[in-house]
This record gives sequence, C-alpha cells and structure tokens, in this order.
Amino acid sequence: MAHTAGANVVGQITQRMDHPTPFYLGKGKLEELKVLVAELDAEVVIFDDELTPSQQGNLERELTIKVLDRTSVILDVFGSHASTKEGRLQVELAQYEYLLPRLAGQWTHLERLGGGIGTRGPGESQLETDRRLVRGRIQRLKGELDLVRRHRSRYRERRRAAGISVVSLVGYTNAGKSTLFNALSKANVTAQDQLFSTLDPITRRIQLPDGRPVLLTDTVGFIQKLSHGLVAAFRATLEELQEASIILHVGDITHPNSAEQAHVVEEALKDLAVDKYPRIRVLNKIDLLPPAGDGRSDASDMVGVRDSEVPTVVISAHRKWGLDDLLHLIEAELDRTSPQVASLWARS
Repeated sequence: MAHTAGANVVGQITQRMDHPTPFYLGKGKLEELKVLVAELDAEVVIFDDELTPSQQGNLERELTIKVLDRTSVILDVFGSHASTKEGRLQVELAQYEYLLPRLAGQWTHLERLGGGIGTRGPGESQLETDRRLVRGRIQRLKGELDLVRRHRSRYRERRRAAGISVVSLVGYTNAGKSTLFNALSKANVTAQDQLFSTLDPITRRIQLPDGRPVLLTDTVGFIQKLSHGLVAAFRATLEELQEASIILHVGDITHPNSAEQAHVVEEALKDLAVDKYPRIRVLNKIDLLPPAGDGRSDASDMVGVRDSEVPTVVISAHRKWGLDDLLHLIEAELDRTSPQVASLWARS
C-alpha cells in the first residue's frame, strides 16, 4: 500500500502487544524506532493501523518527523485514483472526517486566538473556527452525496422495472476485478497491478451465451482494517450491490493471504446485508500458478473457502481462460435463483 501511494520503503519494525500505549508502541520499541529513523534518514513513518489523534501527535513529537497511519495512506491512494465527481466527493468527505479530530495536532498555529467581525465570535480560537468550517464542509459533502444516492436509487428503480439482471463484481483490492470486467465487457476500464485502481462503480451491458442481456458492474475493492468512516463515505457506491442478481466474488488464488482476503470480503458483504445474495466464487490468476499443475483440483483449498453451496469457477481474466465456463455458470445461477433475487430486492 505504501508503494502504491508513492513511498519508497527503506525499513520496517513490528511489535506484538495486547494493548496499544499512548505512543502506540512500547517504550523500548519506540526507542528502537527512533534509532532506525535516524540511521535510515527516513522522512515519514507509516503505521499499519489506525492511530488515535493523540497517538499520532505523541509520535510526531517523539520522532520529530511526519507520522501517517493506515487510514491516511489509504486516503492518499483514494485521492490519487478518484476520477469522477462522485469519487472525488466520497474521498473528500472521508478526508475531512479523518482530519476533523486531528486539527489540533496537525496545525499548532491554529491555537492562537483571533477576532474578526462576521467570521468568528469574540474570543473564539482559530482552531474552533477551522473545526466549524470543516464540519460545515462535511455537511455539504454529505448533502451532495445524498443527491447522488437518490439519483442512483431512481436509476436502479428504472433498471429493475426493465427486468435486466445485474451481475456485480466484488473482491479484495487487486484481485483482478477490473481485468475480468474488461474481458467480459470488452471495455477499457483502468486495470493496474496496484491497490484501489477502481473507486467508482462502472456498469456495462453484456450478453450471455443464450442471448439474454445482463448489466455487469465493477465495484471498489475491499481491504483489511478499512475504517468505518471510509466504508460510510463509499456507501453510495456500495449500495449498488443491493440490486445485484448475482455477486461474483473474485479472489486471487496465488496470493499467500488469499484465505484471509476472502474472509475480509465475506465480512464486508455481511456488513452491507448482501451476504445472502446468490453468489459465484471466481478464483482468478490461474495463469500465475506454478507449472506443476493447473490448480483446478485444489484451488478452493488454496483460498480456504471450499463450500459446496457456493458454485466456484477457476479462471485467468488476463489470459481469458475459463470465461465461457463463468458465463454459462452465470446463466445457470440466474435461472436457478430468479425468485430468490426478486424476494431479496422486495425486502431491501
């Protein structure tokens, strides 16, 4: 993730603790980090967890360099990849909500008192003024995103009335969803070997082998320890999943943490109340498996998600292997689950 954000990682340390301290790290590990920062002439320290505002402030005072946490790095990546108005609104909202409790630590010069007719009341500090302005911006962004949500809702209603099935791609970030989307829809959506290359839902009409049309939707990738604020900011986007006839859970079967990644996605689907929707498990990147075998016999075991109730197909989106099998499986699942989908939509 640091590489995706443009950082050059020169060193790392780890520590296992039952409870984080006011400095997040233990005293000894903090001293070790200070030495490492000096030896490597590091310019920034990134923590693979979300720090509290006080922890971040304490660490920056001790280390005397910039300290970032997992959420701030994800926000930086989001900011560089947001290309549509909706994507930029979502990212800006998440950035402001992350920034609000950290204003005092970020800008100590804001602690000075300031007067000013028409801008702030007598005796109100500059910090309080900035907090008020940020809160106001957050409310405006939420209002704009609410308009987006309502527009999407009206579009979904028209789509539902037309009776066209929706197939939604979900998966851990960088699992190959956009590559699969391009392969199936012959679109030219950005598909890069980096995290969060897709932030905005993209929908294309495709045709199944039996001739029926369906709408294929690509969505933002999931990741471990995604803060509630980030999930909330992208809720308008993720609500698209609630209209899915079938959810394709795309997984990278070559990743060493594939089982854990699959679990993260399943938990996210549960949080979004779509875990009961018809689903197909798509095990991607078979072309990257060792040449000793094609992986078809044990691919499900590799990701730790063998489940007889969830149909599974093994593919290579990059090589376009197994796509016909996937399309025929989508047809079969649509035929089998149509009444179930109608019932789920009626309750949502």
